[in-house]
Amino acid sequence: MQFGIFTVGDVTTDPVTGRTPNDTERVRSMLTIAKHADEAGLDVFATGEHHNPPFVPSSPTTMLGYLAGQTKNIILSTSTTLITTNDPVKIAEDYAMLQVISDGRMDLMMGRGNTGPVYPWFGKDIREGVNLAIENYALLRRLWEEEVVDWQGKYRTPLQGFTATPRPLDGVAPFVWHGSIRTPEIAEQAAYYGDGFFHNNIFWPISHTQQMVRYYRQRFEHYGHGQADQAIVGLGGQVFMRKNSQDAVREFRPYFDNAPVYGHGPSLEDFSAQTPLTVGSPQEVIDRYGAMREHVGDYQRQLFLMDHAGLPLKTVLEQIDLLAGEVVPVLRKEMEAKRPAHVPSDPPSHAQRVAKARAEGKIAEQVVAAADHWTGKTAEDDIQAAEAAEGAARKGSAFGL
Repeated sequence: MQFGIFTVGDVTTDPVTGRTPNDTERVRSMLTIAKHADEAGLDVFATGEHHNPPFVPSSPTTMLGYLAGQTKNIILSTSTTLITTNDPVKIAEDYAMLQVISDGRMDLMMGRGNTGPVYPWFGKDIREGVNLAIENYALLRRLWEEEVVDWQGKYRTPLQGFTATPRPLDGVAPFVWHGSIRTPEIAEQAAYYGDGFFHNNIFWPISHTQQMVRYYRQRFEHYGHGQADQAIVGLGGQVFMRKNSQDAVREFRPYFDNAPVYGHGPSLEDFSAQTPLTVGSPQEVIDRYGAMREHVGDYQRQLFLMDHAGLPLKTVLEQIDLLAGEVVPVLRKEMEAKRPAHVPSDPPSHAQRVAKARAEGKIAEQVVAAADHWTGKTAEDDIQAAEAAEGAARKGSAFGL
């Protein structure tokens, strides 16, 4: 099972010190957090996508492309890629590029976001949100799976003989999650394609999460992708830990009470009882999240929100160490001990997806470099020609020519 962290990239005043980081500081702290999560041994780092203050991650692929060169093992993902307001052509290109740069160490999560004004900012109508998600993703799939695409739809100009570049790594598209909190149509979409479904349940009772995941599992089986319990499921989470629960509550309370999202609302105790937020000791987190499978079945990815509400960077890094050192090893062992043999423990990796595509005859055993449409040459031809020319020059130099 995969465990990791996700960020929404909020710029929030620290209620204890009164200090507010600027955008540059916040972006750099996110990079530090991702690299620390990789060093600590977590499996996933995911960033959201926002285009309005007080959030900074407006260009997820820029951040993740940089992190691909700065990390070694961690899977780089998004916790939202706006399928509604981004052009699917640009998504196809950006994430295929990230896939190549990271050598397949990435995936992405489609979502509609939670900021209404983003629709008119990008020339879209929020009333068409679900329909945009459905049509845009259908086009995105074709752009990744077909080399030449002719397409016409409702929400963008037609395409004629279009090829998205670069092509997906090894001829296999990135693995996609569909993230939704309350929309059955998105769970249906995930099931239809056999993709993953991520329920970011950090503000919702477990009964609602259970209902949404159950519906996705039923539709996954209906479309013939496997048994319902084999569907690929991810959950959100939210924790704050110290060695004992009293210290955790005392330290986190001012951040909770003043957080822009839930501050000045329900008490910390009420919110913790009604949502997955767990403020306490590592053992309390283990107990709370170890019980999640009783509600939603065996699942494959658990992401935690940790760097929000103005928490200092030092504190966030300490939380990552506690999560990776004391919580994840226990949860991983307990959950895998209970998982039936026929249920996947992880989402499919790039290597697994390539092997499956080859077994099904969808790609050749060895990927042959595609020739340029205009010259008929491949990049390898140019490399060989350059090497030959360099060799001839060295030989001429040796003879004094």
